[in-house]
Amino acid sequence: MLGFAAAVLFVIAFIINATETAVDAVFAPTSLMLLGLALLALHVAGIGAGWAPRGRRR
Repeated sequence: MLGFAAAVLFVIAFIINATETAVDAVFAPTSLMLLGLALLALHVAGIGAGWAPRGRRR
């Protein structure tokens, strides 16, 4: 799930960069790419995987 969020942030950063839109510092392409990289690192580390509820195993 975090991998999908990272991909969305990368696409938004690319669109902002490609259209040369003037945006605030929070939504700058560099800050969005860094946030995407942080989400991707969490995904690779296994933080976002397995969000299913864990029941009792018999």
